[in-house]
Amino acid sequence: MPRTTTLECPGCPPLRALTFDSLGLIKVIESRGERGIPQVVERWGVPDSSKCVLAASIDDRKKDPLLAVARKNGEVAVLNPLNGDICVVFSIDVEDGAQPEDDAIAGLHLFKRERSTGSCALLTCTTKGNASMRSIEFDKSMADDANISVMKTWKVCGSGNVLCSKVDGSENYAVFGGKGVEVNLWDLESSTKIWTAKPPPQNSLGIFTPAWFTCTTFLSNDDHRKFVAGTSGHRVHLYDTSAQRRPVLSFDFRETAIKAVTEDQDGHTIYVGNGSGDLASFDMRTGLDSYLRLWDIKTRQPLSAVFLKQHLTNVVFDSNFVDKGWFSLSLHGNCGNSTKRGWHPNYRDPN
Repeated sequence: MPRTTTLECPGCPPLRALTFDSLGLIKVIESRGERGIPQVVERWGVPDSSKCVLAASIDDRKKDPLLAVARKNGEVAVLNPLNGDICVVFSIDVEDGAQPEDDAIAGLHLFKRERSTGSCALLTCTTKGNASMRSIEFDKSMADDANISVMKTWKVCGSGNVLCSKVDGSENYAVFGGKGVEVNLWDLESSTKIWTAKPPPQNSLGIFTPAWFTCTTFLSNDDHRKFVAGTSGHRVHLYDTSAQRRPVLSFDFRETAIKAVTEDQDGHTIYVGNGSGDLASFDMRTGLDSYLRLWDIKTRQPLSAVFLKQHLTNVVFDSNFVDKGWFSLSLHGNCGNSTKRGWHPNYRDPN
């Protein structure tokens, strides 16, 4: 369980951020000085709910940076993130008679590798699983004059709705997931699916819970085999495609749907945000760490931890020595049937 703290707001170090909203506006936020106050310094676009930004991707290199945004009306725009100048705008094709909202863009990635000035490559994926990669060559002085070629298209899923996608650090692999779509890993070079998660088993009541993934990210830029996915059921799953098809680690975070997960540069920490605005960081290395952890359920603070070498499977308290309800514990390990006896300073083994 993450430690919750209330922080003062002493200001921010120098930073620049771009935000996107339901009215299609792009706002530039800047903080200047050692302890600056973030402020909106620019606003691009005019309010229009049909241009709600659904996805964004940036290549923020020092020279010739680019920003791609996908909108509710099916438009994809590539623009300069420094001044908002539009480089190119195009629309995603939909089936005859369908509206762009019927198959909206759920995933967008602007490729950074091998990008030359005046050109870029884009990966898009819609809610119905229609993925495509495009090569774009544009004239910066004329946004309507661009050469757009579709390099490849494929179907990510046969049913359900794709809600999230992520491209790994090497930009050779991508993971997709959604409502009724188990997370699956694709080789982008060959457009082939190389791994699919296995659905969870039925619970003790015989009820099967279908997949509903809301966000995903790779744990490290250097390893496409490990990624994290959040669900609408406030669960966070860590997958290792080299180990098994089900999560190697799962845990709950609060009580509302997970809305965002992102990785830290250290390669083992993730940040999780939910629909209630709660934010927490987790060290994914401590998922199976062979520790017995004791917590005070009233203060929700950790009391102590004991390293027990092996992966733990279960634990019980001896009620003769510890009052019931005083402690709760966090047990990390594989499921099993064995138990561990509670410990107390005054305990004497009857044998």
